[in-house]
Amino acid sequence: MKCIEIRNKYLNFFKKNNHVVIPSAPVIPENDPSVLFTTAGMQPLVPYLLGQKHPSGTRLTDYQKCIRTNDIDEVGDNRHLTYFEMLGNWSLGDYFKEESIAMSYEFLTKELQIPNEKLSVTCFAGDNDCERDNVSFECWKKAGIPEERIYFFGKEDNWWIAGEEGPCGPDTEIFYDTGKPKCSPNCNPSCNCGKYVEIWNNVFMEFYKDKNGYTKLKQQNVDTGLGLERMAMLLQKKETPFEIEIFAPVMQKLEEYQVQDIIESRRIVAEHLRSSVMIINDGGRPSNVDRGYILRRLLRRMTRHMNKLEIDLNKLAEIIDVSIDALKELYPELEKNRETIKKVIIEEKDKFIKTLKNGEREFEKVANKTINGGKDTIETQAVFNLYETYGFPPEMTEELAQEKGIKVDMKDYQKLFEEHQAKSRIGSENKFKGGLASTGEIETKYHTATHLLNAALKKVLGDHVHQKGSNITAERMRFDFSHNAKMTDEEKQKVEDLVNEYIKQDIKVEKLEMKKEDALKLGAEAMFLDKYGDEVTVYKIGDISLEFCGGPHVEHTGELGTFKIKKEEASSSGVRRIKAILL
Repeated sequence: MKCIEIRNKYLNFFKKNNHVVIPSAPVIPENDPSVLFTTAGMQPLVPYLLGQKHPSGTRLTDYQKCIRTNDIDEVGDNRHLTYFEMLGNWSLGDYFKEESIAMSYEFLTKELQIPNEKLSVTCFAGDNDCERDNVSFECWKKAGIPEERIYFFGKEDNWWIAGEEGPCGPDTEIFYDTGKPKCSPNCNPSCNCGKYVEIWNNVFMEFYKDKNGYTKLKQQNVDTGLGLERMAMLLQKKETPFEIEIFAPVMQKLEEYQVQDIIESRRIVAEHLRSSVMIINDGGRPSNVDRGYILRRLLRRMTRHMNKLEIDLNKLAEIIDVSIDALKELYPELEKNRETIKKVIIEEKDKFIKTLKNGEREFEKVANKTINGGKDTIETQAVFNLYETYGFPPEMTEELAQEKGIKVDMKDYQKLFEEHQAKSRIGSENKFKGGLASTGEIETKYHTATHLLNAALKKVLGDHVHQKGSNITAERMRFDFSHNAKMTDEEKQKVEDLVNEYIKQDIKVEKLEMKKEDALKLGAEAMFLDKYGDEVTVYKIGDISLEFCGGPHVEHTGELGTFKIKKEEASSSGVRRIKAILL
């Protein structure tokens, strides 16, 4: 069964069960305080899980485009992906465990025709914070799963929370038996031997965790996630996701062009190309900061591995076309953006070729310092710096070092690299946690201020100005917008004065719910129009601003204080960035 068939079956099944199909949010979050990418289906829905009314109701279903950056360096094995699609169904204070489990079982066994004997499930074992989940246990028995295939585990396995604080709760996970033999008599779904593969996670989100512990949410929610690529791999009886139809054409084209046969490198090129295509399609561009840096890292790692395969880099445009052709059935919008995607990727590839030359020059300095110092091994930190600063692969450093009769301690390098990875992973988790937790008074003020800033920029610079992203913390706001030139001091002062005039007028901030087509007729602006369903929330600030938005906002602009621009700079090609504070 192809990916598009699985996705359509899923959405149609839940639509038949009175769910409203909502569009996928972009992989680049709109107005999310601190997260780089959309990493899970629940991320765009956090305000509604906490009790805010969703325009489309209490039963929702979607497919969500996701990027997770924690394991970029693991890509190349038989399972890790940076970009993936998550199918989800949601209950916002509507149904709970019984109906959720019954629908999950029906979808798997009836719609996907998975035999009952292939399924095992896990439930929460209970602790001092939450009792044992006997309700899920009984629901699975009623559905038809025998007791010997229902397992109980603790928080480490059957509790879901993003980061350290936020909405959370016990979950029940569904596993597919691949048919491989048990690795031991005690082999069960918590084992990593490959016999059991998790396919679906139903989170029963009824708690909120903060530094003081757990409290009950005002409503009981269901938050589920089913990985599309993994399900397609299992139903198609493939060993890896790189064999299913969205990857296979690219893998075959790479094999046709390669001189060296390195399966890990082919997987890296195919996966990083797909991830980059999806980021660029949603507005991402390479840069040296934040998500732009992640995109640059993906493209440079892809280029390095094309070099390892000894593929002519002039073939890249053709390989991009093959990838887009394999994906456009799932994402028709790629066709419209094909030439832009190719242009961005090829320009970044060309820049990296120059970077590699710079890296070689830096390597010569490091090698000469090592030899002149009477040493036979390059310092590990220098090897890491060549990789981190110049994108110079450690294996290339090792190869060039051998030619000069010196060595690289790759074990020591790997240790340093893993330490760096661990720090990056913690940073990434904290980013996501911040995105969930930052909904306090000051963040709400900054969020409202972005609307006023957007309006002021349009008035001063012109109607070509559109928001391209924002980042909000308790200390400042950052706002990206389309504009080709550096702002003059006079323009910055005019914008600052205009925002402060809007604040001084103490304009009422109105929340309106309406049909999307009606909002567009009124002239409401949206950063990512395709992500909104038929029913939308629009915020109106007098005759100053009218924008699609999910909130949160102050009630009157007079609550914001004084607006001050601290810096204006380039963000990426054709995009400027303002950093500002409220006093």
